[in-house]
Amino acid sequence: MAPVTNTNPPETATPDRQPSAPPPEVPPHLRGRKRRDGKSGGSLPWAIGFGVLLAIFLVWKFPAFKAQAELGSAYAARVGCSCRYVQGRNLESCQTDFEPGMEMVSLSDDPATKTVTGSVPLLASRSARFAGASGCLINPSD
Repeated sequence: MAPVTNTNPPETATPDRQPSAPPPEVPPHLRGRKRRDGKSGGSLPWAIGFGVLLAIFLVWKFPAFKAQAELGSAYAARVGCSCRYVQGRNLESCQTDFEPGMEMVSLSDDPATKTVTGSVPLLASRSARFAGASGCLINPSD
């Protein structure tokens, strides 16, 4: 039986590599700057993208927001007018009669014309007037 030895073969398995070429010279106007290697930088692109999506959403949903504000202000004017001039309560107590979600609607009263106006800031405003035996009627929209 032949003895087993652990010796390396006389030739190396991988050839010796020649030293690589020196790195390319960096132009003076780029010295001191970090190379980005195609990566986008910071959160500005994300913020711009989010702003564009928000603007598209608002333009798409604005008619629905405006319609809901119009409906809410007309409802508030009618309920507020009935509360104020049919039941004889003060305007502050009338706002407790609103449905949930109508926190943005405010009421104003004109005692001279017996008119109550419900309004949603920057979106809608509607009025209802007391018409005697007929109760409160919503004024036509302008």
